Amino acid sequence: MDHRPQAWGRPRDDIYGAYDGSYLQTSGPKQSTQAPVVTGTSVVALKFKDGVVIAADNLASYGSLARFTNVKRLRVFLDSSVVGFGGDVSDMQYLDRHLNELAIDESYETTPSADHPSPGGTLNAANLHKYLQKLMYKRRNDFDPLWNQILVAGLDSGSKPFLASVDLRGTAFSSPSLASGFGAALAQPIMRKYAATEEDAARLSRDEAVQVVKECMKVLYYRDARSMDKYSIAVVTKDGVELKEDEQLEKQSWAFAERIRGYGTQTV
Repeated sequence: MDHRPQAWGRPRDDIYGAYDGSYLQTSGPKQSTQAPVVTGTSVVALKFKDGVVIAADNLASYGSLARFTNVKRLRVFLDSSVVGFGGDVSDMQYLDRHLNELAIDESYETTPSADHPSPGGTLNAANLHKYLQKLMYKRRNDFDPLWNQILVAGLDSGSKPFLASVDLRGTAFSSPSLASGFGAALAQPIMRKYAATEEDAARLSRDEAVQVVKECMKVLYYRDARSMDKYSIAVVTKDGVELKEDEQLEKQSWAFAERIRGYGTQTV
């Protein structure tokens, strides 16, 4: 859109003075990420007795075009936490580089002690979430937000399962199950049937939680136009992170549509 006043009319110079177009100078910072173009959709996560399961598909959409089909939106941090990104892919890449630098700093600056016999790994998921919440809130206050909704999965300082979210405004909260994008409407009801409270989540086994999350990914594939059937899934426990980045939904086919009657040129 052409924002120059000459394109849409302006007050008369002889009455209001000459128009000051100095703000149109182009030497300032670029603001392309203020209008996200390539985006990722839902991230879903669910607590269970010993940890957290988190998943996100591998699609990055250019508007409504399924443009990039191999974009991994789960990132492992210090082999103890997983960060899932929804929203703008370029901002996700910026945060990924930032977290890599943070992980390197943590690994070098931490020295062995009685509490931490091996160097590195002092930032648990709860610490990481707090850091990201402050970062996102600061960028929001600078009127230069990172257009992402982030889910952080891992363990807290007491080695208990931890799952929390933060968005581009710095709004943060925690729950036994979380989802971003369309997952908030389509996947959350499924997960809440199994883990409406922390007590329910504590009774879930690992296999049960993985199956619930896979069912959510199946529903999102069929109901969310910005998703696909290839996805990444990670399980975080006290033993570390198990990440699979090229999972495929099983037995997925649109053949069932041929059996539906009552629309188009079909005869009921």
